[in-house]
Amino acid sequence: MKRSSFSNLPLHLLLLPAVILVLIYSYGPMLGIVIAFQKFIPAKGFFESQFIGWKNFEYVFSLSDFPKVMRNTLVISVMKIIAGLFVPLTVSLMLNEVRQYFFKRSVQTLIYLPHFLSWVILGGVLIDILSPSTGIVNSFISLFGIEPIYFLGDNSWFPFVMVFSDVWKEFGFSTIVYLAALTGINPALYEAAIMDGASRIRQTWHITLPGIRYMIVLLLTLSLGNVLNAGFDQIFNLYSPQVYESGDIIDTYVYRMGLISAQFGPATAVGLFKSVISLILISTTYYLAYRFAKYRIF
Repeated sequence: MKRSSFSNLPLHLLLLPAVILVLIYSYGPMLGIVIAFQKFIPAKGFFESQFIGWKNFEYVFSLSDFPKVMRNTLVISVMKIIAGLFVPLTVSLMLNEVRQYFFKRSVQTLIYLPHFLSWVILGGVLIDILSPSTGIVNSFISLFGIEPIYFLGDNSWFPFVMVFSDVWKEFGFSTIVYLAALTGINPALYEAAIMDGASRIRQTWHITLPGIRYMIVLLLTLSLGNVLNAGFDQIFNLYSPQVYESGDIIDTYVYRMGLISAQFGPATAVGLFKSVISLILISTTYYLAYRFAKYRIF
C-alpha cells in the first residue's frame, strides 16, 4: 500500500498547480464575504470598517428595483432552461435520422462552433445583425413593409433575444451530449420495432426517448442549479439603460452597484444572497440527479 501511494506521488503533484489556483482565485476571495456585514470603506480595509450586521441586506431588500431584478433573473433563466432542453433534444433526434455521414458531421461542426466564441465577439455580431438601421434582420423584414424593430432597445423584445441568442450559442454542445447518449441504444430494438410495423415517429416515442430519458433528466436537473445565473457575460455585452426594465439581472445589478456606484457592502450582500440560494439549488439538483438518474460526482 505504501509503495503504491509513493508511486502515485508524481500524479498527485500534478494536481498541485490546479489546487493552488483554486485556493487563490476561488477560496481566497471568499474572505470578502465579510464586506456584506460592514459599512466598508476601502481605505480602512476589512479590519477597521464598521460592522453593521444585517443592515446591508435590509437596505437591498427595501430597494424598489430589487424585486424587478429578481423577476428578470428568474424569467430569463427559466426560459433559457426550457429552450435549452427542447431545442438540442429536437435537433439531436433529427440528426439521428440522417444517414449521410458527411452531412451529419458538417451540421454538428457548424452548430457547435459558436460554443467556442466569447460573448464579446458574439455581442458585436448580434449588434450588427439586429441593428434597426443597417442590420440584416430589419433589412429583410422591411421588404414586407414592417417598421424596424429595436431588438436590443425594446423591453418587450430584449428577453427573447437573450434566450434565442443563448440557445444559438450553446445548443450545439447539448446536442452532442444527446447524440452520444443515442449511440448507447441497442439497434436490435429498432429492428424489432420495424418488424412489428412501427413508424419512425413510433420508434422515436417508444425507443429513442425512453433510451435517453436518464440523460434528459440529468441535464434538466443540473440546469436547475443555474436558475439565478441568467448570463452576465451575454447581458452585459448587449444591454443598455433602455432595457433595464426587462433585462437587468442580479449579476449586472451587483456590477453597477459595487463597481460603478461604489456601494460595496450592499453589492456584496446581493452577491452573498445569490450564492446562498444557488448553493441550495445546486445541492438539491445534485440530489435529484442522483435520485432519478443515478448521477454522482464522487
